[in-house]
Amino acid sequence: MVDMDIRPLLFMVFFSIFLLCLNFSSNGVLCFPEKKVLSLRDFQWKQPNCAPSCISQNSRRLNGATILEMKHRDYCSDKIIDWNKQLKKRLILDDLHVRSLQSHFKNRVSSSVLDESRTQIPLVSGIRLQILNYIVTVELGGKNMTVIVDTGSDLTWVQCLPCKLCYNQKEPLFNPSLSNSYQSVWCNSTTCQALQFATGNSGVCGNSNPPGCNYVVGYGDGSYTRGDLGRERLRLGTTPLNDFVFGCGRNNKGLFGGASGLMGLGRSDLSLISQSSSLFGGVFSYCLPSTEPGASGSLVMGFDSSAYENSTPISFTKMVPNPQLPTFYFVNLTGISIGGVSLRSSNFAQGGIVIDSGTVITRLAPSVYKAVKEEFVKQFSGFPSAPGFSILDTCFNLTGYDEVNIPTMKLHFEGNSELNIDATGILYIVKTDASQICLALASLSYEEEIGIIGNYQQKNQRVVYDTKGSKLGFAGEICSFI
Repeated sequence: MVDMDIRPLLFMVFFSIFLLCLNFSSNGVLCFPEKKVLSLRDFQWKQPNCAPSCISQNSRRLNGATILEMKHRDYCSDKIIDWNKQLKKRLILDDLHVRSLQSHFKNRVSSSVLDESRTQIPLVSGIRLQILNYIVTVELGGKNMTVIVDTGSDLTWVQCLPCKLCYNQKEPLFNPSLSNSYQSVWCNSTTCQALQFATGNSGVCGNSNPPGCNYVVGYGDGSYTRGDLGRERLRLGTTPLNDFVFGCGRNNKGLFGGASGLMGLGRSDLSLISQSSSLFGGVFSYCLPSTEPGASGSLVMGFDSSAYENSTPISFTKMVPNPQLPTFYFVNLTGISIGGVSLRSSNFAQGGIVIDSGTVITRLAPSVYKAVKEEFVKQFSGFPSAPGFSILDTCFNLTGYDEVNIPTMKLHFEGNSELNIDATGILYIVKTDASQICLALASLSYEEEIGIIGNYQQKNQRVVYDTKGSKLGFAGEICSFI
């Protein structure tokens, strides 16, 4: 028992510490940093007990919004996955992807004109490298098509018959000759002319009479899709969209992972968002699921708050126009806080940052990343370090831990909007035995390169894109499809 005469002294000591903490807090230093609990058992990738099917996923309609089930495609394979190899491979490929994307940004900004074999176009967002992870199922001409979702692309395309060269996919190839609603797009049409803005390559007249509109989407590594534009009846869940313009791929090569094609959610006139604006008002959102087996999220077309399961209010920030890169989604990143400590960097005020569903790991300017890394290491202390791997240079050995307390991480945007990163989006497992777990952020090579918010930091978030209102919103949500 504490002596009664000592209690006033103890009170004065604790009160002094409290006042000292208040003074530190006003200067951006916290005595008790904000923490999140990360369960390493739940966090690790696991092989599902049975082979799941990602074909014919669920959908529903609610108050004018259409909701499609979204899954992580690594859990849609009937093969046994070596997760140690898979997780390392994803980092290596993500590095190649971002380098290619930065090259594309640089070429578009400088208005460089390259030949077709070397042109980096908007569809550079990672599909050729097997790192675009999220898929949905739609119905095209009465046939189910599982497609990869990409906000960094505009043209939606699927493989079609007859096919000169097609990669293996799980579903039957689309055959336009068996569809009564399919129509070709002619090469002298404004739709064909829109390819230049949407893909970086002009439409080419075909050999038919009248000539159709041929498209080509090429990649720096030699992967490509070539074919002709067509119009077809698209069904998103139960919602029909007539005369939907898409690419019918007749010659396709690359690592497309067994999907039927790609869904382009960019900002050009050919994107699904623009073509469905009369139905959904140019609004869509998604919630990317965690890494647990069987986990699913949702892609919601249209805005209806009752379709969301968000646990925090949606905070919006305005989209920033970029005349040189008009089809990408830019926002202004104004700050980052680690464990409640606000970081300062002059680079926060320099240009916008892209939010992209195709990049895995978020990339920050070197000066910003340095500040984040130093503060995170300061707060996440007492754990043995581990070697870095690929793009990740801040790693720890957490072998033997069932759970750890990690500093919170928040991205702050113009208009007091913030993205409170989920605990599973702060650390990245390189080795499944937890002997190499790394801070899931990476530095760009140069200060002038464009920052990217990747899908790993968007997990368990409702991300709302309002293209008509030119704003983008974030809210916490445990992703599921109910």
